[in-house]
Amino acid sequence: MITNSFNPQSIDEVHWRRTAAKRPNATVLRDKIEVDFAIVGGGLTGCRTAIGLAEAGAKVAVLEAHDIGFGASGRSGGQCNPIWRATPDELRAKFGEDQAARLIKATLGSADALFDDIRSYEVDCDAEQNGWVQAAHCKSAKKRLISLGEAWKSAGAPIEFLGREETQKVSGSSEYGFSLFHSKGGHVQPLSLTYGYARAAERLGAVLFENSKVTSMQRVGDKWAVTTPTGQVLAKQVILTTNAHTNGLWPGLQQTFFPMVSIALATEPLSDDLQQQVLPNAVTIADSRRAIFFARYDRDRRLIFGCVGSTDKAAALGGIGRLRNGLHRVFPQLKQTKIETAWAGRIAVTTEMMPHLHEPAPGVIAALGFSGRGIAMTSVMGRALAKRAMGGPDDVLPFPVSPVSPIPFHWGTKKVLPLGAPAMSLRDKLDTLFDPL
Repeated sequence: MITNSFNPQSIDEVHWRRTAAKRPNATVLRDKIEVDFAIVGGGLTGCRTAIGLAEAGAKVAVLEAHDIGFGASGRSGGQCNPIWRATPDELRAKFGEDQAARLIKATLGSADALFDDIRSYEVDCDAEQNGWVQAAHCKSAKKRLISLGEAWKSAGAPIEFLGREETQKVSGSSEYGFSLFHSKGGHVQPLSLTYGYARAAERLGAVLFENSKVTSMQRVGDKWAVTTPTGQVLAKQVILTTNAHTNGLWPGLQQTFFPMVSIALATEPLSDDLQQQVLPNAVTIADSRRAIFFARYDRDRRLIFGCVGSTDKAAALGGIGRLRNGLHRVFPQLKQTKIETAWAGRIAVTTEMMPHLHEPAPGVIAALGFSGRGIAMTSVMGRALAKRAMGGPDDVLPFPVSPVSPIPFHWGTKKVLPLGAPAMSLRDKLDTLFDPL
């Protein structure tokens, strides 16, 4: 730990693994078993889906290629951001009145539903629902946030508009002159949330397997044979919840999103004096930059600060510099504060910035692409997947069932994605120079 720089040995050490709650009792699949539902992917979506199915009395197996919570579920900022980037009217135009109404209703209730889940399933995940500040970094961003806030407030979201003085008071930063305050927002320890969901699913009878990568899926009569290097699961239905770590297991699914990267750091625990200066009400904050800055506290009052990265290595293409410079720009009070660790995690981003729900074959359901809204919306999706898998019709689902449609020229765009973070950061700097608030 050294001031104003990173200890090389601490880079790519995921902070959440240091403070996580009790792990679930997952093992390696070494047999041939038969269940009603096989869930591929042991993150938030998969584990919340397992809860719903097991509660309904189904036999459920969860299969994770690495360890439970390995992906974004154990690496994200852990922020519960309970509205979309699109307005309700834009959702109506895209999905139609009835489908949009279900999605808007689920969105408005998503934060409370998450924290209700945490209480109901006794999940130990350092949850705090103190609100979410969405701050504008330039004048044009302020206009967009005003429109977004007015639209969602009209739909029923408890949103307040904060001017310069109020924004600086609630954030502890002079960087921003306007923000939205969403009182239902908050944050969690994301890996502990995943573990808590997994343990709840276990208590209900689901079986969890990790380090059990699915290598193939084949139709065998009226069931699916899901095969790993050391075992096999026969299931009536398979649910794919691999999100940004989706591979070629199902043709075309990997090409329906872009695997973006979020990077973050954890400071040392802040003194009482610094806590009064930085996010004094322990809110969550995210800004309007393309290479978004976000921050929140952990349970020990370390500040977690993040932005957009380039690869699975936090330092790639200047990522460490962006983190450090961003932290000191937003919170100059922390220039002498030690940084303990930094890490990266993949997130799945769709072109619509909304998750996808697919049924590519009888007995197969897939859900992915949470686009930075995973903490709140994986829980919504998990409930939806359980309903759908148990035979629920389209008209009860918050998300529309859509075909698997690969993005045109996906391979080419994916190759240049690592350059996106520095490019977005440059555009953000130009915004603050030529379009200041």
